[in-house]
Amino acid sequence: MQPFDNILYVVERDASPACGLERAAAPARANQARLTVTEVIEPLPPGTRLEGLELTTDALQEASRRERAATLQQLIAPYQDGLRIEAQVLTGRPFLELIRDVLRHGRDLIIKCVSGQPQRGSLFGSTDLHLLRKCPCPVWLSRPDAALNFQRVLAAVDVTPVTERKEQQQQQALNARILDLAAALAVSEFAELHVAHAWQALGEPLLRGGLIATPAETKIDAYIEAERRRHAQALEQALVDLQSRIGREASDWLKPVRHLPKGSPRVELPAVATRIEADILVMGTVARTGIAGLLMGNTAETILHRLDCSVLAVKPDGFVSPVTLEQT
Repeated sequence: MQPFDNILYVVERDASPACGLERAAAPARANQARLTVTEVIEPLPPGTRLEGLELTTDALQEASRRERAATLQQLIAPYQDGLRIEAQVLTGRPFLELIRDVLRHGRDLIIKCVSGQPQRGSLFGSTDLHLLRKCPCPVWLSRPDAALNFQRVLAAVDVTPVTERKEQQQQQALNARILDLAAALAVSEFAELHVAHAWQALGEPLLRGGLIATPAETKIDAYIEAERRRHAQALEQALVDLQSRIGREASDWLKPVRHLPKGSPRVELPAVATRIEADILVMGTVARTGIAGLLMGNTAETILHRLDCSVLAVKPDGFVSPVTLEQT
């Protein structure tokens, strides 16, 4: 895979101290990438005043920016040797300014700690979800308590056979991107690579439920088994294609572990992640391309809300972000 060379790491003032810069520094070192540490501060309301002091809103805003910039410089100081690292402070609505920075500077990865409250069942905060839906580059959202070195990387792919040629090409391209990223991450972390695809047999509930005239139970079983084999073969082909891209030596070292759970991906993929104690899930959030503002589908969003691990979310080639450089 093409390595990352322009990484944006996002700092939030109220983020857990445990969610450190080292998680972003590791892939930057591995890829010899440029790393930009960024904090976005909200603009002060117009007319903000400090009682008894002749300070304008602009002066207060600039003082806040300088204070945060000084803090970021202290944060990156220990990483200056051997790492291309710099800091910046942006002003505005966080997700908008971050995506505009990606567009303006050609960032190829955002790394950020989740801003939700896992203990309350919400791993991802508002800014996280906006980035997952609208950011054109991969978004790596890390749990604050994530291990510095991963043990298991899980790639979630959709290899459901499709007949429409364009849709098939888009599906294969997104699966390839997911697998390439997951494989590269597993290699760099000396971690296990797991690959999961949840499958369903079309019409099984109707056939099993007696809601329509059905053939003998043995024929239904044979149909279900044939569908399972079809999905298994499609998953195997995706891994054969991965080997052709990364080479036999890397593939043999990785020895990807296959998971083919039967059922809804909304249920089965988070279950696999929990069962194997995955450190990170690599997944796609949008299946179609070329439609500005297309939000991630219900399946992807449901999976994300059921996760208890870090996530690296990618979009297909040709995804058009609804966010533009022009402020509206």
